[in-house]
Amino acid sequence: MTTTAQGLGRLDAAAVTEALGQGDCGEVAGDAGRRAQYSADASNYRQIPLAVVFPRERQHVLNALAVCRRLGVPVTCRGAGTSTSGQAVGSGVVLDFSRGFNRLLDLDPQARTATVQPGVVLDDLQTAAAEHGLLFGPDPSTHSRCTVGGMIGNNACGTHSVAWGRTADNVVELEVVTYRGTVVRLGEMTQAEIDEAIAAGGDRGRLIASLHRLAQGNLATLRTELGRFPRQVSGYGLEHLLPEHRFNLAKALVGSEGTLAVILSATVRLVSPPPARALVVLGFRDACAAAEAVPALLDHRLLALEGLDQALTDIVTRPETRAAIDTLPAARAWLFAELGGTAEELPRNARALTSTAEQAAGFVGSEIVTDTVRARRLWRIREDGAGLATRLPDGSEAWPGWEDAAVPPEQLGSYLREFTGLLERHHLRGAVYGHFGEGCLHVRINFDFTTERGTAVFRAFLTEAAELIAAHGGSLSGEHGDGQARSELLPVMYGPEVIALFEEFKNIWDPDNGLNPGMIVHPLPLDGNLRVSPHRTPLPLVTVFPFHADDGDFAKATRRCVGVGKCRSAAHRGDVMCPSYRVTLDEKDSTRGRARLLYEMTQGEVITDGWRSTEVRDALDLCLSCKGCSVDCPVGVDVATYKSEFLHHHYKGRVRPASHYTMGWLPLLSRPAARMPRLVNALTASRLAPLIKRLGGIAAEREVPRFAGQTFLSWFRARTPGGDGHRGPVVLWVDSFNNYFSPEVLKASVAVLEHAGFRVQVPDGTQCCGLTWITTGQLGVARRIARRTVTALAPTARAGTPVVGLEPSCTAALKSDLPELLDGDADARTLARSTVTLAELLVHHAPDWQPPRVEARSISQTHCHQHATSGFSADSTLLHAMGVDNNSLDSGCCGLAGNFGFERGHYEVSVAAGEQVLLPAVRAAAHDTVILADGFSCRTQIAQQTDRRGTHLAELVARALPAHRPSA
Repeated sequence: MTTTAQGLGRLDAAAVTEALGQGDCGEVAGDAGRRAQYSADASNYRQIPLAVVFPRERQHVLNALAVCRRLGVPVTCRGAGTSTSGQAVGSGVVLDFSRGFNRLLDLDPQARTATVQPGVVLDDLQTAAAEHGLLFGPDPSTHSRCTVGGMIGNNACGTHSVAWGRTADNVVELEVVTYRGTVVRLGEMTQAEIDEAIAAGGDRGRLIASLHRLAQGNLATLRTELGRFPRQVSGYGLEHLLPEHRFNLAKALVGSEGTLAVILSATVRLVSPPPARALVVLGFRDACAAAEAVPALLDHRLLALEGLDQALTDIVTRPETRAAIDTLPAARAWLFAELGGTAEELPRNARALTSTAEQAAGFVGSEIVTDTVRARRLWRIREDGAGLATRLPDGSEAWPGWEDAAVPPEQLGSYLREFTGLLERHHLRGAVYGHFGEGCLHVRINFDFTTERGTAVFRAFLTEAAELIAAHGGSLSGEHGDGQARSELLPVMYGPEVIALFEEFKNIWDPDNGLNPGMIVHPLPLDGNLRVSPHRTPLPLVTVFPFHADDGDFAKATRRCVGVGKCRSAAHRGDVMCPSYRVTLDEKDSTRGRARLLYEMTQGEVITDGWRSTEVRDALDLCLSCKGCSVDCPVGVDVATYKSEFLHHHYKGRVRPASHYTMGWLPLLSRPAARMPRLVNALTASRLAPLIKRLGGIAAEREVPRFAGQTFLSWFRARTPGGDGHRGPVVLWVDSFNNYFSPEVLKASVAVLEHAGFRVQVPDGTQCCGLTWITTGQLGVARRIARRTVTALAPTARAGTPVVGLEPSCTAALKSDLPELLDGDADARTLARSTVTLAELLVHHAPDWQPPRVEARSISQTHCHQHATSGFSADSTLLHAMGVDNNSLDSGCCGLAGNFGFERGHYEVSVAAGEQVLLPAVRAAAHDTVILADGFSCRTQIAQQTDRRGTHLAELVARALPAHRPSA
């Protein structure tokens, strides 16, 4: 077999990028930033590509292949880059189909088929199919971002494969192009069609003739060694070439991991879902007992049968999900069984299923989950498994590698028991979960890739695990493909005659070895190209934030991102992450893309200038510092903190952007401005406004907020306290935004707190949480301000006095940022524990207080930082008690996000983020609907982009108080 390695040896990234750019291949990138972003997928592996191509049309794909063929450069196809086995990274050219080659070409509800380009996201296909009461059966947990092309590459299966099969079972036809440029349409073929194609000759005829000869000469091997059970997806699917399978070349190509041909379009089969579904949770003594119960349960015509070990659920921290887990049947492992049918028959079928489970050894309890909201939260644990399992309960890292091995379901219990013993012998741990109904287990294991010994253990363990799976008649891969992780081990599973057939099959399609070399045949070593390696020495980077959860290691913090790509979801489902990616759909603007660049910066190879890197700076530019990723990312990647750390070092001793001096220092600059608000407001609204904005680094399109005529502090210190204060004191945190720009919010809160029986105090002097300095990376100043604030509030916090925050971003800073900045400061931790939102105070500290009735409808925008630190549950409880009919918007970030939306160059992204859900919802709301928005940024975005005004929760409550008079 010829190879493309010679091309890699004589060409560099610049030359390849130039050739592709001249070849009309779509968007082409060969800069260090792009190459770093695409250096890894969701696996343990890392290869730096020469260039990345983003084709937008069919001809771009053909042209890119022609250029690569001429240069002798290999090609790796990529969808969402969520592959866990290393097959979505390569050292040549990466074709990313997700960004531009991603259209739904046709949907035929009568034929129940859809034709798509390979980059279409599965959820987008599902949305289109749902309009006709249909869906695509395979549904991996990455459905919100994985592409159909990637699913075809790996033969993805998902939760419902028990009912609807693998991707191979649902592919009707493929149009593909080989590395040599032959375009061919593939599907099932009769013998007459085969003979006709061979007689016609040409490249297509010769290809089909060679494949037909391969099948006809090896019928016995294909029938006995391949396709033995549904989840046997390791190697190539040559069983589909059998006459009884109608020589189906499309299905045979599924699972080939981009090694044979490049997909131009795919026609897939759609199915009709049942009218209703029910979730039955079955508890067991341990995961092995759950596995042994599976065969008997499969007689119940299930839609899904998923297993979870307690080691996985112990990792969950999200409050609402934690609450759903805590009410599960007491057990150490659970099976989630989903039934489909009519609403009338489901209860009967669920009872019958439970009755069967009760006969199993190790069964400890069950529950039929009828609450659809709770059911979704439970399924979310399973969906987030790949991310959750990467950190064990003690915080140690866990990795894929032995990620999705499968056995026939009747062998699952035996295999899992022996696999558990294998882990123990190697002193390894991992949380087990997966598709128990099809004998497919997922597990992430605490391999130590930072030492030679740990890497040796990795190799030894995978080799023994392969021998174990072969002894149970199983498959190295059940849906994620072999990739670099397991291709080397295929000879353990298959005899030499099957391996020879795989090599011949590859050679027929790709004699130049130009497509994804090193996967399946002629494999790369399973311990080569490791993303974390003892052979690389990270740069010695000293940080301001302590990063305790990552042992103080910034490189370890950034490699929290294992690539599951949840941040690449464009749909809003109650998550905030990641606002800028949802606008640009560009990998560099995703949480993953930024984390990858930061990790590469710590390695010093592709990104070579450390904290001074312009590539990292540019990638972080559109990060809104919303903190959504800190809670929405299953692994807790916190790019907002990483960004602050980076900016601190990047600009140390250098001139900063103008906005860092104006908006970063806003709390301090507001003090003199508040003494002459009329003059300042007149200037910012005058003909000098464009010049002022330009000098201040402010977007020309933005209106500068107007200073209030009187600050809240001036008003408060001149007033006479009200109420009896029988509940004791509370400290009202006077944030800069509300104090200087919207004091009516703080005034309203005083009325509410006094009505509830609290005695309101404010800090002596002017305090600040330091948020604006934190977000602009001025951490030295931020730390000094934080220390002054903690010192001032320490006595009241130690006394147990609650500190009430009205501005969510400042409240979050007191709760999370200050204890981190002042690492080890006991008073900072005490202050964090004492800080509450208004709703939290009223609900938890004054449960007997009767809030006023408000017969109103509202829609609410949860501030990003509140989403990340407190959530909205207390607000919901309070609104419900008031009688408010509230709809909490699944809108994500408002787009303004403090200084971000005001900075020059960010206006379009800022507004586009708001226009995805929030702003249209505000415009569509009835005139008498209250627009609830506690965040100053949220209210400002609403005011500047619509004709409505946002209302703070404190204002809504205060207006309804019987003795309330609007404050002047």
